[in-house]
Amino acid sequence: MFDDKSILVTGGTGSFGQCFVRTLLQRHQPRRVIVFSRDEAKQFDMARVLDGPAMRYFIGDVRDGARLRQALRDVQIVVHAAALKQVPAAEYNPMECIKTNVHGAENLISAAIDNEVERVIALSTDKACNPINLYGATKLVSDKLFVAANNTAGGHRTRFSVVRYGNVMGSRCSVLPLFRQCAAEGVPLPITDPRMTRFWITLQQGVDFVLKSFERMQGGELYVPKIPSARITDLARAVAPDAPTRVVGIRPGEKLHEMMCPRDDAHLTLEFADHYVVRPAITFSTPVNQQVNALGEHGTPVPPDFEYGSERNPQFMSVEDLRRLVAQ
Repeated sequence: MFDDKSILVTGGTGSFGQCFVRTLLQRHQPRRVIVFSRDEAKQFDMARVLDGPAMRYFIGDVRDGARLRQALRDVQIVVHAAALKQVPAAEYNPMECIKTNVHGAENLISAAIDNEVERVIALSTDKACNPINLYGATKLVSDKLFVAANNTAGGHRTRFSVVRYGNVMGSRCSVLPLFRQCAAEGVPLPITDPRMTRFWITLQQGVDFVLKSFERMQGGELYVPKIPSARITDLARAVAPDAPTRVVGIRPGEKLHEMMCPRDDAHLTLEFADHYVVRPAITFSTPVNQQVNALGEHGTPVPPDFEYGSERNPQFMSVEDLRRLVAQ
């Protein structure tokens, strides 16, 4: 699917983007891989590590629709990873978050349709499910835009899907680097709330799931991987078992637990072997049977009271499990 194709990654210099590009070059022979982002310094650093005849680096912002249209010429596959992600920053700078996460999504959709891009997957977050913070709310709007874009596309060939997963272990915005830094400096590890739980996924697992979702998609699906949860206190013990901790309280817009499939969407949710699919709430002009995906995998409807939350997840990592994961 990815061989001899032109692939563009928005927010491509981020943790996910770098891992995605590296994996793509290792496993496939793409014609072009375009890193689209607004930070020239990060592009310069990335190009020193990931360079070659297929690589292209485009300076641009998803807020700029004209630049996106230019960047998407002769592109077949797009991963939309660009977003403003920091929860407190979004609370204090709401319009900036809306401009990037909502208007940026709208710009990408229009540019993809105009350029007859074949497939687009947008990255979502567990915070978009029953959101209580602005970041989650903007990502929920983004999710809805990408799902509805399959109708907007009309007779065009572009198809859109969404991938939603939890906290990424070791990414720049995760708590893991902070815990490591505190342990190295000999200061107490900050614990938001001892009861807090989160879904966790590694960068490579996230990349692998997105790649597989491109093969599975027909358009309109919201993919959710089955991944384990962990208690924040257990993660602290896995990183620094002897380090003291201090409770700092919940930050603005933060939840105790996260949700990825809400009970209100149970009637739309299908369970597959290693993931869930939340089907569109709207009816497309060209109906798609999402109970059987493009790989021939079959999904089954979940019970009416089903929900997939981090505190009731059947998969919970122990301190030892976390220690092995952190060591990777």
